[in-house]
Amino acid sequence: MSAEASGTPLLRVEDLSIRYGHVQALERVSLEVRAGEVVTLIGANGAGKSTALRSISRTVPIHSGHIAFEARDISGARPSDVVRLGIAQVPEGRRMLARQTVLDNLVLGAYTRSDASEIQADIERQFGRFPRLAERRNQLAGTLSGGEQQMLAIARALMSRPRLLLLDEPSLGLAPLIVRGIFDIIGDLHQSGVTILLVEQNARLALQIADRAYVLEAGRLTISGPSSELLNDERVRRAYLG
Repeated sequence: MSAEASGTPLLRVEDLSIRYGHVQALERVSLEVRAGEVVTLIGANGAGKSTALRSISRTVPIHSGHIAFEARDISGARPSDVVRLGIAQVPEGRRMLARQTVLDNLVLGAYTRSDASEIQADIERQFGRFPRLAERRNQLAGTLSGGEQQMLAIARALMSRPRLLLLDEPSLGLAPLIVRGIFDIIGDLHQSGVTILLVEQNARLALQIADRAYVLEAGRLTISGPSSELLNDERVRRAYLG
């Protein structure tokens, strides 16, 4: 864990409950992420993992509870305000602007910024981080492979210079070799100091890369702790690690 990770939590979620009609998607969920950490949420499909991320990025309404970022209550904030405050989400399924180029998608990622020269420098920084994207900068995003689209989704989110990166199922639909490459990228981001909250179906990979983990079952947190402990927890091994 980073030395930065010892202070006040960058993100604190307290007693968060979310409903979709009569369905209780999350029930009194509390978690925190400290600066410099990678924290992962694991659980079965439908457990509420993606809902938790969408609540933090403020794209779903909160029934009760609070979300604080840098000790500021963002429970009632708009999604665009959340991005300006320093939270960026890489959504499940990537959601590229398929008919726009790789370069156009990166420019879009900086829509909350007005520092043109710095934006251009960050575009080149992302091309340095993702050489495959540099080779395809003028290619339409919809023609990229799944792995390349995932790289672009991450690079686009980084263009807002987030303090917190929310990653929703980055391995979804990708071949195992490509998944390993994406997780190498996540590891590099961790080493460079990017704080990450990761939702991932591949529990073993997620626990191997994260500092701490939370297990969601049917909308409730059931287990939490250092990832190294959860990797050896018999309940987690039986339910999620095979």
